[in-house]
Amino acid sequence: MELGDCIREHGFRISMHPDQFVLLNAPNEGVLRRSIGELAYQSAVLDLMGLDRGAKVQIHVGGVYGDKAASMKRFVENYAQLDSSVKARLVIENDERLYSVADCLAVHQRTKIPVILDTFHHSLHNHGEPIGDTLATMEKTWKNKDGLPMVDYSSQQRNKRPGAHAEHIVREDFLTFLLESRPYDFDLMLEIKDKEKSAALALAVAAGDPRLVTMGK
Repeated sequence: MELGDCIREHGFRISMHPDQFVLLNAPNEGVLRRSIGELAYQSAVLDLMGLDRGAKVQIHVGGVYGDKAASMKRFVENYAQLDSSVKARLVIENDERLYSVADCLAVHQRTKIPVILDTFHHSLHNHGEPIGDTLATMEKTWKNKDGLPMVDYSSQQRNKRPGAHAEHIVREDFLTFLLESRPYDFDLMLEIKDKEKSAALALAVAAGDPRLVTMGK
């Protein structure tokens, strides 16, 4: 069975995440040209796998470069020049220092690009918006053909610098997130370093949540 067929058959969701050097608002033409090329490449991979536009390529808004308003404007202008096949897959997420959910929503207003909520980044860089209110607003940026909204979940690694991802999922923190995020529905991506081990724990914690969909259901 081809990978794309397997993904469709089992209802998996795919999101590609280019590295930090992919910057759609870069003032340097060389960086911008390579960034656009990388976005085109990753979008083409998803196309060749035969996946619908629910499979996404997610990026951050980028750098500030000394002028945040100008950098957001540059993102909007460069986004407008992308091929439609790339636009159909691109989504933006908030980060922990430069661009909050509110900033991403401002970019959405000018581009209609869907917004992914990164819960950990939001806990570090926000304007006091509760998770529930943030999800309600973020949900409206996704169209039906984009699939369910996507949410990135992780938490702080104890005794590490702010922003360091945890090695393991923390049961109590994850349960709190599930309670605070109700009743909003989304596809959840865990950014936890021990991967399958924490995914199994997350499934156990979420077992009683009516939003949970597991294999065979």
